[in-house]
Amino acid sequence: MYDNLCKYLIETFPKDFAQWLLGQPITLEQLSPRELSSEPIRADSLILLQSQAVVLHVEFQTRTDKTMSFRMLDYFTRLRRKFPERRIHQVVVYLLETHSPLVYEDQFTSDKTQHRYEVVRLWEQPKNLFIHSLGLLPLAVMANPQPDEPEQVLQAVAQQIDAIKDTETRNNLTASAALLAGLKLEKDIIWQIFRSEAMRESVIYQDILQEGRQEGEQRGIEKGRKLERVSVLRTIIPLLKRFKFPVEVLLNALGVTMAEVEDEGQEQEDGISY
Repeated sequence: MYDNLCKYLIETFPKDFAQWLLGQPITLEQLSPRELSSEPIRADSLILLQSQAVVLHVEFQTRTDKTMSFRMLDYFTRLRRKFPERRIHQVVVYLLETHSPLVYEDQFTSDKTQHRYEVVRLWEQPKNLFIHSLGLLPLAVMANPQPDEPEQVLQAVAQQIDAIKDTETRNNLTASAALLAGLKLEKDIIWQIFRSEAMRESVIYQDILQEGRQEGEQRGIEKGRKLERVSVLRTIIPLLKRFKFPVEVLLNALGVTMAEVEDEGQEQEDGISY
């Protein structure tokens, strides 16, 4: 959800993010991850924007990832191969405050190889960087609110958004700010500050709902397939054991445990024991 949300913000307001992350409000266009390589990449979290002089690669993270430094090196080499003449600026933005040392890791090092990238810990950023920038408004509540409380920052964000004349932009920023605020504030506080109607009317909110429905449907399909595999296994496992077949190898390959097979057998109450 937060990957899609941050993608919407940076792709809709690229100049605001360029000013924040590059230090200048240059015009950036979206770059598809498919242009980098035919090999699989984590396109769900990869955000790429480009101009004639620079490629901006941003990853927003709600949690730490031990593979992050190598991933940044991997993406850098792909970008360098594709755009050898352009400057490549890579940034990892951590949204949620954590004491993990991984949020301070800003380089990959192995033998003689060293690659550096920028890391932004949002809770260390002053809120004034975001409160007066339209595209960055939803991130303000995640920044350092001192001396204000997060609720006060969110109220200030809501006031700024309410002043936006364009209905679609206003609704989308309302939903974005409310959803990001959910990482830090209680739901009741958020709904007191924002109008629920504006959230429901936003395209980003509808996209997230649709994504949730699709994930639910996919989980249902996968669960059904697993039940089918379990049902077949209950029938053939006694025969496989009779011929001393390594049953655990088969179960591991199918992503099923013996406990799941036995539980299914108990539910069916067919009297088979293993």
